Amino acid sequence: MNRIPPYLKKGDTIGITCPAGYLETKKVENCIKTLQLWGFEVMVGKTVGSKSKNYFSGTDEERRDELQAMLDDASIKAILCGRGGYGVSRIIDELDFKKIKKNPKWIIGFSDITVLHAHINRNVGIASLHASMANAFNDPLQSDYVDMIHQVLKGEAIKYKVEGNKYNKKGKAVGELIGGNLSLLVHLLGTNSAYTTKGKILFLEDLGEYLYHIDRMLLQLERAGVLKNLAGLIIGGFTDLKDNPRVFGETVEQMILRLTAAYTYPVCFGFPVSHGAENVPLKIGVTVSLEVGKKILLKEL
Repeated sequence: MNRIPPYLKKGDTIGITCPAGYLETKKVENCIKTLQLWGFEVMVGKTVGSKSKNYFSGTDEERRDELQAMLDDASIKAILCGRGGYGVSRIIDELDFKKIKKNPKWIIGFSDITVLHAHINRNVGIASLHASMANAFNDPLQSDYVDMIHQVLKGEAIKYKVEGNKYNKKGKAVGELIGGNLSLLVHLLGTNSAYTTKGKILFLEDLGEYLYHIDRMLLQLERAGVLKNLAGLIIGGFTDLKDNPRVFGETVEQMILRLTAAYTYPVCFGFPVSHGAENVPLKIGVTVSLEVGKKILLKEL
């Protein structure tokens, strides 16, 4: 199991940075106010509301240097990413994790931040938090999931019971929890940032892809051996999917069941981790138990 960073207490500082796509300053105002109401100090990086004229929240060097400074600053106890998008893989190989390895802190985010989670899991050995980011604090539909972040950062163990799904493959499993955005996990295959997956419980989610893209990416995971030796598989939201005029002919559930038919581990669908309104915080790198039956139970051990 990975080392667990210290949980936060009132007065601790949370840094907000944008290591990938651009985010307007006004879109973090509710986040700052909420974190302060929770009793935390907030340090907002210059990449938030950057003067960048392109997609990114600053040059690669600016984003790298700000994230590095927050990783190294012992007074910052957690780093909350402003948003995802794309860009972390452009800087990941230039980051130095020596100080955070000695003094762990929580890294919080999802989507493109999957790159950070996977790299830290494989190379640094500390737990991190797959959860909504600063821009989600503006969405009333996500308020319950934002509040869950507070509870987790204070030390509450993750424990989720959700409704079953007709596609579920029943069973029980124990293993280290890993996962994130499918597109990014495929993007990392063959690199030093890819998760090792044997004996682990993997969760997946994605957004806005064509169905045949999803099938191609899942097939790549299978051909690379990622799906073969898992302890369990959790499928979250695959939202805003698209299809061609000549339909693909399979749902995401059908694709996954086809590709995992030879395996005996439990598989559950419809878990509330996604780019949609439902996005529960998940601690990457902790040992969890997964029970898939009439209901789905995931809890930290």
